[in-house]
Amino acid sequence: MLMKGVTLRGLEVFEALAKTGSVAQAAEITGLSQPAVSQQLRNLEKALSSDLVDHSRRPMVVTPAGRTFLARTEAVLAELRLAQSELTVVDLSHLPALSMGLIDDFDNDLTPRLMTILADSLTKCRFKMITASSHDIIAAMEARELHIAVAATTGALRDGIVEYPLVQDPFILVAPKGFIQGSTSAAQGLDPAQLSALPFLRYAGDQLISQQIEAHLARQHVTYESRFEIGSHLALMAMVARRVGWAITTPLGYMRAARFHDQIEAYALPFGTAARTISLFTGADWADQVPRDVAQTMRHLIQSQMIDPALVRLPWLAGEFKVIEN
Repeated sequence: MLMKGVTLRGLEVFEALAKTGSVAQAAEITGLSQPAVSQQLRNLEKALSSDLVDHSRRPMVVTPAGRTFLARTEAVLAELRLAQSELTVVDLSHLPALSMGLIDDFDNDLTPRLMTILADSLTKCRFKMITASSHDIIAAMEARELHIAVAATTGALRDGIVEYPLVQDPFILVAPKGFIQGSTSAAQGLDPAQLSALPFLRYAGDQLISQQIEAHLARQHVTYESRFEIGSHLALMAMVARRVGWAITTPLGYMRAARFHDQIEAYALPFGTAARTISLFTGADWADQVPRDVAQTMRHLIQSQMIDPALVRLPWLAGEFKVIEN
């Protein structure tokens, strides 16, 4: 039994405060009010008879005792989140076959975990999973080649297809490390004129993410020379790391390029804000409970495997990079 005053909500609040150093950002992450966040922290510290953060500093800094407790807290919460997500999936053993398509943004972290969970449920059926671009995934879904698809949405309604939004994935700017001077990672004071020193590296024009980025730039009346179009996301990030130019991507794309994190920096867009939505799609003739349960499992996995690690590196994304509850 947990000692009085140590609650799961208190642990979640402490984890959020340790990541952000801000009561306001911790409130956004946990969905609590700022006074409630402060009260949860006080209750936890009182129960442990120890200060977990230095309250006199802004942003708050974890104390030595807090660092020790944080490691245990993160391990406990990670296991609970994974257990929760794994228990969410309905029994799928009655299905004779399941075909699923996912965008390759999830290849590194989420897809292996999801496949393990589904494989444990798909004990008596044939299972097929493909990874591809959003355009290709949606086309396969419309052709009824897939039972379930996970892809970026265009927002268009499609006959016979039901959409379950999963995550809001905002557009961010990535540049070579040290290229942008006199700015913070939240882009306050970032002068777009600084970007003219290097070319804008675009995703290939036939990709949905490219079309969404170009639409946003057009709405903001921002234009850049069309010199580079790159079809591979990792190749695009490699070119940024090699100081060939800068690019616009999303937190999912940034986290997928972990090998380049020491050579690139991420910023909020200096010209307006925009985001894409990643959704789960399924045929309208499917029983509603199966896709709903798979979607909820996806949300838990996205939170624990992608959003939480991203907020550690880019805490200014709190409230913007988030799952969409439905």
